[in-house]
Amino acid sequence: MVRRPRVTVAGIGPAGAEMVTVEVLDAIARIPVRYLRTRRHPAAHLVGEADSFDELYEQADTFDDVYRAIVEHLVAAASEHGDVLYAVPGSPLVLERSVRHLLADHRVETIVVAGMSFLDLAYARLSIDPIEARLTLVDGHTFEIAAAGLSGPFLVAHCHNQRVLSDIKLSIDDGPDVTVLQRLGLPDEHVVTLPWAELDREVHADHLTSIYIPALTAPVGLAMVELHHTVRRLREECPWDQEQTHESLLPHLQSETDEVALALSNLGDNGEGDEEFLGELGDVLLQVVMHSAIAEQEGRFTLADVASTVNAKMIRRHPHVFGDVVATTPEEVSALWASIKATEKAERARRSDPDHGAGSLSS
Repeated sequence: MVRRPRVTVAGIGPAGAEMVTVEVLDAIARIPVRYLRTRRHPAAHLVGEADSFDELYEQADTFDDVYRAIVEHLVAAASEHGDVLYAVPGSPLVLERSVRHLLADHRVETIVVAGMSFLDLAYARLSIDPIEARLTLVDGHTFEIAAAGLSGPFLVAHCHNQRVLSDIKLSIDDGPDVTVLQRLGLPDEHVVTLPWAELDREVHADHLTSIYIPALTAPVGLAMVELHHTVRRLREECPWDQEQTHESLLPHLQSETDEVALALSNLGDNGEGDEEFLGELGDVLLQVVMHSAIAEQEGRFTLADVASTVNAKMIRRHPHVFGDVVATTPEEVSALWASIKATEKAERARRSDPDHGAGSLSS
């Protein structure tokens, strides 16, 4: 049987050469065709002659575009040479999305050579047991989503610039003191605890920056979590809410929608009418959560399914934002939306589940 092209992924540790394992050094010595995800790493020189993917980060629009491009480069190189080395910072399986893409790609055989992770150094500096502390590791780029509904503690990685730190800070109204960990294991290692408000002011972020958040008094996304729990409790304990069905709630949804339209017409400058508009939007949201709670009790779907479904739809129907399609005017966007929707409708019809939604950007 012909062996598939092989990509050997090696983790070059969190800091200098002294933290790179013998197994990784052996892999580097054994495989002459080598690639580095980035040269911006203290141990990158150990890989020797190698191409890096640093330019992709400057050229691509999103990180996902970078990861896909890296995989395509590696697959092509492995197909040509039979075996290539791909060196990544830290451990290959800790927040290395390009490696995840490689492992899922059946065109190549991916071999992972473990490396020491920055996590080990972080645990030592923080003097915590991550299992006993129930520590949650999240990517700084997705903190608001990954941490939704959780109270911590968190170790937030990939905090490599001020924008990431600012986004994290703004996701919480008033957070706790946080510990910033930078360049762990290097001579200029820096560990400092700061007030939440100073997170993006006092820290000069770099590619070896992470932060530790001990606890949040108000978890990210807490308001939606609380509303969901409130409605579930109403369905369990309130006689009126218990007897409601999708059909009985429909007039309320229609009425609340009309009230949103009326409140919108009353909006003025300097916040005039905002309170009324906010309240009416909340009433519509309550109807969505109520319908979702009924469906959840029936074992049909959940509020999370509703959110995930509409999020996937928005991404799917906006390939000019999330893909490679070009649409530069509202008219082109509308035509693109209609075309994609028609294709989806035909597909559902083939599955005997036709879509009778309205032909607008709202459905």
